[in-house]
Amino acid sequence: MLQIRVNAAHRALAAAILAAAMVVAMPIAGQAQTVVVMVNGEPITALDVEQRTKFDLMSNHKEPSRQQVINDLVDETLEIDEAKKFGIEVPKSDVESAYADVGTRMGVDKQKLDEILVKGGASPDTLKHRLKAEYAWTALIRGRYKSSLQVADTDVEAQLQLHKPEDKNEVGYEYSLRPILLVVSRGSPDSSFEARKKEAEALRARFDSCASGIPFARALREVAVRDPITKYSADLIPALRDILDKTDVGHLTPPEQTAEGIQVFALCGKKETKADTPGKKQMRDELVQQKFGAQAKRYLAEIRRAAMIEYKQ
Repeated sequence: MLQIRVNAAHRALAAAILAAAMVVAMPIAGQAQTVVVMVNGEPITALDVEQRTKFDLMSNHKEPSRQQVINDLVDETLEIDEAKKFGIEVPKSDVESAYADVGTRMGVDKQKLDEILVKGGASPDTLKHRLKAEYAWTALIRGRYKSSLQVADTDVEAQLQLHKPEDKNEVGYEYSLRPILLVVSRGSPDSSFEARKKEAEALRARFDSCASGIPFARALREVAVRDPITKYSADLIPALRDILDKTDVGHLTPPEQTAEGIQVFALCGKKETKADTPGKKQMRDELVQQKFGAQAKRYLAEIRRAAMIEYKQ
């Protein structure tokens, strides 16, 4: 469940921020640390509001109202505080990892993501606060209401029959993969990535089986062959499923650029599985998210009523 909600959020954030990366925002000028609202004794400042406004503008390409931004910051503060009451503390390392994950999905490292946010008038801290709240709140709801968030197979089948009857006979697959990374040093120019991409294409051309191709790849200059991983078609977005389905077993996927270099995947095995098909997985996730959203909304309204929220401006 945590992965359902948080990973989807990361993908949306990464896509939106990347689209706005070339936009030069107005600089934040002389923001005083004026307290706008106190939430159970914790201050939210004018600078917090300004930076979140800029972040939301980058993410959604639409400037939110000041009150909406304040409401979001209040909610996040309450969510983090409520999670703490139940012993849920999000380690700084987890927040940093989630932050880096957003950058990875954009194809940039943490330093570059910092630069993009600052250039847009936001800050790394405003994104990290949002990520921390998402993790804490999701863990809390999942822990307290786990049983009520379960979705029966019969409910999934009924909804598929009602809304997506074409998915009834869909087949799911299990893919055995070996990630292969052609390393590019941090700070290298674009030409270095292009050169390594050509090397990756050359490797693809001669890679005709995992048995012979993996040892050959290991012997190449600055190439890391990582441990085997298993992926299920139900867990992959359509674009990735399409890539794997177009790749023959024993061959490599097309190269893609990451913050670490150029990456390809060796498809070492593919077989049908009785696990959820992509259609069932999507429907199950939708039903779980509906239950999660409704429960989270009720819970947040409850703690808002009990909270001490004092508006200063």
